[in-house]
Amino acid sequence: MRLRKSMLVFCTLVLVLMAACSGGSGEGATKNGTGNAGKNAENTPAASNSTDGNESTEEEVSGTPEMDFDMGGRTIKWVSWYDESILEDNPDNIKKKGNLDALMKKHNFKIEYVVVDYGEYQNKVTASLVAGEPLGDIIRVARPWMIPTLVNQDLFWPVDEYTKNEKVFIQQYTNEYSQYEGRGYGFRTGINGASGGFFYNRTLMNQLGLKPLQEYVNEEDWNWETLIQVAKEANKDTNNDGKLDTWGLASDSLLVPAMASNEANLVAQDKQNLEDPKTIEVLNFLSRLATEDIARPTEGGDWTEPGQFFRQGNTLMYAGQDYEMDGFKKDMPDHDIGFLPFPKGPSATQYHSSNTIPNYLTIPSAVEHPEQLVYLYEKINDIDSIYEYPKQASLEALFSNEDDINNAKMAGESIKVVDINNGYPSMPYYELTGEIQEGISVSTVVEKYKGPFQTAIDEVWKK
Repeated sequence: MRLRKSMLVFCTLVLVLMAACSGGSGEGATKNGTGNAGKNAENTPAASNSTDGNESTEEEVSGTPEMDFDMGGRTIKWVSWYDESILEDNPDNIKKKGNLDALMKKHNFKIEYVVVDYGEYQNKVTASLVAGEPLGDIIRVARPWMIPTLVNQDLFWPVDEYTKNEKVFIQQYTNEYSQYEGRGYGFRTGINGASGGFFYNRTLMNQLGLKPLQEYVNEEDWNWETLIQVAKEANKDTNNDGKLDTWGLASDSLLVPAMASNEANLVAQDKQNLEDPKTIEVLNFLSRLATEDIARPTEGGDWTEPGQFFRQGNTLMYAGQDYEMDGFKKDMPDHDIGFLPFPKGPSATQYHSSNTIPNYLTIPSAVEHPEQLVYLYEKINDIDSIYEYPKQASLEALFSNEDDINNAKMAGESIKVVDINNGYPSMPYYELTGEIQEGISVSTVVEKYKGPFQTAIDEVWKK
């Protein structure tokens, strides 16, 4: 692979891949239209040079023009639940650290990375924001913590005007994940997140004489129908004792990835979304998995049971996240494990991964000169990466098969947020999924739960 050739050149410099940094972009932000605002970015570069319009200008290509300002020795505090200082552990991060050092000298500032324990993080950050004394200038937050409650109190600057540099900023985080009433309040660089899909046991697939699953992707025929077909084909009684001893699917508990794969959500702004046609399609799909006994039946285990089933080597497919591959390689050394994107739903136009609690960087509205912070963050992260795409090194470390790498890359290019009880504590999420898995009709379940879902949403949106 091409990266491996490049890494030979840098092998004396690179030991581990991680990414973290700070900064910003923008010029004079507006809070609901007027005033000035600030932004920042993060981690590895998002590899794109696309522009917003048909015209290509120098500013669109190079990002924010050079700015000249003196921060008077100010210490910028960057708050997170982990240390986001830049590790000089790969050529990209060495460039970013060099950019930061040059910017600190030019603009006369220092930076302090503040780590707050995750268990206390939300309460401490929220209390500081409400008191008008934010813990830092740049604060990482999760979507459910801030939208709508804290944004309604004007506690953050909108950043969407200042994150146009697609080489640095991941547009989906600003324009989708952190959107509220037409403005984007969060920003981030690096990668969208983990690639979600199906791990599959190629060794078992070959033993069962099944069509290579990669061919469904190659033929652009990897969808819910072919998933069901494959799962049924793998449900076999191989020793003729009257009982299944191989299974196609480790679990039918797939609501979140299925919602993302059909571009659906359980919540639409401040309304329950159970009656949306896309949601109905998802529930009907899950109902079919349950009523046709397609997945391997549970043995009463906890949330780890599907992964345990897969590790036994007698279950073909397991829905999970790319980073789980390390564990499978250690636990299943005699099995060839592959990776596929989650199949497309009938209303989807591409493959998607899922996220129920996206997090990103924000700038509190109490912070002065946010446009400077955004600018600094942008300039730190605006580098020419040695990688062909963001996450290349980690995917090539996880997977040795070129098809698996491409599938994981494709799966991670779009990550859809699915709102569940993470953001709505009284939402009867598990009760709804449980009744679908019991085989209760979709129409009955929707009618029963649309009211309780709306009540749970109102508790959050009408505070």
